[in-house]
Amino acid sequence: MNLPTWPWKPDPDYTRLLKHLSRTGRSDFVPLLEFLVDPEIIKALSDGLFPGNPFHGRTPVEKNLDTTMWVYYKLGYDALRAKPILDLPFKKMNVNDTAMYSRGSRSWVNEGTGPITNWQEFEQYPWPSPADADCSQLEYVSRNLPEGMAILAKAYGIFEQATNLMGYQTFAESLYDQPDLIQAIFDRIEQVYLPLNQAIIQMERVIGLWIGDDMGFRTGTLTSPKHLRKFVFPIHKKIANACHEHGKLFLMHSCGNLSGIMDELIKDVCIDSKHSFEDAIQPVEAFCSQYGNRISVIGGVDVDLLARSTPQQIRGRVQAILKTCATTGSYMLGSGNSITNYVPVENFLAMIDEGWRFNQSISGMAG
Repeated sequence: MNLPTWPWKPDPDYTRLLKHLSRTGRSDFVPLLEFLVDPEIIKALSDGLFPGNPFHGRTPVEKNLDTTMWVYYKLGYDALRAKPILDLPFKKMNVNDTAMYSRGSRSWVNEGTGPITNWQEFEQYPWPSPADADCSQLEYVSRNLPEGMAILAKAYGIFEQATNLMGYQTFAESLYDQPDLIQAIFDRIEQVYLPLNQAIIQMERVIGLWIGDDMGFRTGTLTSPKHLRKFVFPIHKKIANACHEHGKLFLMHSCGNLSGIMDELIKDVCIDSKHSFEDAIQPVEAFCSQYGNRISVIGGVDVDLLARSTPQQIRGRVQAILKTCATTGSYMLGSGNSITNYVPVENFLAMIDEGWRFNQSISGMAG
């Protein structure tokens, strides 16, 4: 893939992004922000933007991190999401990956049953310690990130970890059959991840934590709000407090219809920003109108549109979103969920290019 005509000259400044995330940004400028760009998309872009991959990381992991950082830089991002690694073992199933930029196979967590379904399995489970976390990638990005850019560090989802450990079906049944086991699992998840979050929020160039915790589906939350209030929100609140105590931000990525809990996430958990939108649930313009005076808003260009439409259709949708959301001074342009490996690169670039055009035409930024 060759991108010789990519016209924009990056000039990253994460302080502009911070103003939008904290709802004090300019209405004539919209930053770019993305939760995740699949590595296959990064590679395709790098092959076009940086032929020959000129990066000099010592290891394959470092070279991949270099590639990711400089692709984000070249496209005009002020920050990217980087991660510590402290994964819990789950039961997974593998299927062939038929995406446009295939990775060969794709894995899915078993939603029926997981490694913990009873007390004996709970006691035998190989629970890690926060000290087992591998922060080397996060530290490498912090040392090598292009000037003017910042990091939004990954925070592991709380609800997701519990449902993955048990399997969603077993989790749902255990809410009534084994509530004491459910509580014990959430307690251990807190013991593993809260100290990690408290440590990484203090790292250099980290301006906030961005948690990925899918709690909803098309018409509602995946479990009753009362269960979220009991088991999940108290831990979310502690993570948010850790961020705010250090003057940092707590961003929430959660898929699904969260209308029944959104007020609590804003008022009680104290999230600073919301990400993950699907037009079939609530277009991002409607969310901005409803909540944009209380939290900042990220993304909203529907992934289905990005995957199956033409670049021109995407440009039209981006223009419509910006017309409504840019006026808030608290909106960041990006996908509704993430840039998956089944999104054509030209569609991703059409979205970004339209954001650049908006900023240039409105505020006179040079290309």
